[in-house]
Amino acid sequence: MPRIDRYILSQLLTLFGFFALVLVSVYWINRAVSLFEQLISDGQTALVVLEFTALTLPLVISVVLPIAAFAASAYGTNRLASESELVAMQAAGMSPWRLARPVLVFGVLVALMVALLVHSIVPLARGRMADRQAEIAQNVTAEFLRAGSFQYPVKGVTLYIRDIAPDGRLEDFFLEDARDPTNKATYTATEALVVKTANGPRLVLMRGMAQNLRLTNGRQQLSVTRFDELAYDIGSLAGAEGQRNRDLRAYSTARLLNPDAALLSATGNSRDQALAEAHERLAKPFQAPVAAMLGFAMLLLGGFSRFGVWRQVIWAVVALIVVQFLGTAAENQVAQNASRWPLMYFPPLVGGLICIGVLWLAARPRGPKRRSAPTEDAA
Repeated sequence: MPRIDRYILSQLLTLFGFFALVLVSVYWINRAVSLFEQLISDGQTALVVLEFTALTLPLVISVVLPIAAFAASAYGTNRLASESELVAMQAAGMSPWRLARPVLVFGVLVALMVALLVHSIVPLARGRMADRQAEIAQNVTAEFLRAGSFQYPVKGVTLYIRDIAPDGRLEDFFLEDARDPTNKATYTATEALVVKTANGPRLVLMRGMAQNLRLTNGRQQLSVTRFDELAYDIGSLAGAEGQRNRDLRAYSTARLLNPDAALLSATGNSRDQALAEAHERLAKPFQAPVAAMLGFAMLLLGGFSRFGVWRQVIWAVVALIVVQFLGTAAENQVAQNASRWPLMYFPPLVGGLICIGVLWLAARPRGPKRRSAPTEDAA
């Protein structure tokens, strides 16, 4: 690689490291605060919060890297222009196409980072997070069994516990299940225990009473049953009706491109949804070179100005917003109909065409228009 390319590439990589660190910190802190509030309110420890926030970091980095590449490219090009280095390179005969080569190499390097994240690290992190969420969901006591206050784990269910003994016994237990308007059930018990089974957590009520209020043909019937022991399935109160499906995003891209029956059964998704997730990962790395080239190409438009290149910066930001908007629209279309997954490649294609068009305009010769010499009057 020529020395001038190494110089430009080193400048872009340095700026990229700075912008990536700043953007990842801001984005990650924002995500971590909401996650912290949710987990702490569920009774989790600080170590669990730290683990979950660390598992969200790869996804945050994969989202931020293309934006950091755009910021580094735009800022680096602006600095080269303000210090007259860009003018000197152009005066030496380097065309915009030639100047774009190190920027393209820079974008490809960032794309490789994004590809490593979305195809390897992010699925592993999502899989680990899904496993940890399942483990936490099994710990019902830590999730919503808290003493001294009314709890509403799901809509239509009211739960109250007077106190929780040191050995885990729930004292003076009250549960009202009104999810079915035609059959409302109320359970009261002197004591209750949470028992973990292979089919999920079970609640064992001791020395209590069950009241069922049924609505039949417009008439209400109340039945009362007293019991010494009663088992109640509280798996639905943990936030899932039955067995939870595994997250489709936790599988590798190779398996998603060729989904088998076991994968589709475990996730509860269709073949088109699996293909849509795989092609979304394949299309995501292309955002990085497009963003880097947009930040560079737009700043080459126009001539030298003492007021800087703020107009070109605005156009670069607008172009990036357009590409991001197309990406969001494509994701919405694919979410509505997974068979439309080819649309995921449309935003990078449009961004690449914009870059080519802008570089073509920047490479056109510019200068004052020649005026025809005035004809001399005949003597």
